[in-house]
Amino acid sequence: MILALTGATGFVGGALLEQALAAGHAVRALARRAPPERDGVTWVRGALDDAAALSALVSTADAVVHVAGAVNAPDRAGFAAANVDGTRAVVGAAKVAGVARLVHVSSLAAREPALSHYGWSKAGAETVVRDSGLDWTIVRPPGVYGPGDMEQRDLFRAARRGVVPLPPDGRLSIIHVDDLARLLLTLAARPGTAGNAGTHATYEPASPDGALRYTDFARAIGAAVGRRALPLPLPAALLRLAARGDALIRGRGAKLTADRVAYMLHPDWTADPAKAPPPELWRARIGAAAGLAATARWYRAQGLL
Repeated sequence: MILALTGATGFVGGALLEQALAAGHAVRALARRAPPERDGVTWVRGALDDAAALSALVSTADAVVHVAGAVNAPDRAGFAAANVDGTRAVVGAAKVAGVARLVHVSSLAAREPALSHYGWSKAGAETVVRDSGLDWTIVRPPGVYGPGDMEQRDLFRAARRGVVPLPPDGRLSIIHVDDLARLLLTLAARPGTAGNAGTHATYEPASPDGALRYTDFARAIGAAVGRRALPLPLPAALLRLAARGDALIRGRGAKLTADRVAYMLHPDWTADPAKAPPPELWRARIGAAAGLAATARWYRAQGLL
């Protein structure tokens, strides 16, 4: 098939691009700055606010997988522009082009839109997709990790020093990027008819480990880097203070933003088993122990620990 892909230069989109090419699909990928040419990929230069680029991206495509979006933004308007307006633009282009399938990558944060601007924007994007009239599937990944991820790197570096700072006690689900990419590709390849599994559905995939307490997740990261790491739950006030400090030090590149702290303080970010993809469609293969160890090896190989 011809797969139209946004976010192909990012972590999740890049993994999906590799799996799509390995499966023999042709990929048309949106990018602000086109990477070097490679067989099987047509790079479309542009962004989500470029109507002409989106039209070229989706024209004659069999499916669109919309991965691109903002995890950090300075304010609600920034999240809205990237996640809500960007999704609306992709949906509009797909409808004009008559694309059969749309797979939209959301987030568990969409379940709690009042907690953060990010969650609010992802919930808004889901509404755009549900109201699109397309054959759509929404995927809400939990914490995505794996080789190539830069969002979790600070936790691995902390574990190497023997301590992993955490939010107050809570639970989370995680998923390896390769498992997530395989699910997205499987859903994109489903025929776009309402009678098929995967159409007009919202899925919350997770690793085979199920729910993890934050403290267990910290210990698993420690094991991955070869250290017995001490989980260190931090009070909410201290996390908010740390967010202000990160903003002063890294500016717009800050990873620990006030919006992210609001998200982190929620005690339950576990995938809902009732919203798991049907097992005949997809099963996660990579457990936390193996996946985190592979991630740690990649960080070491890149000199990032």
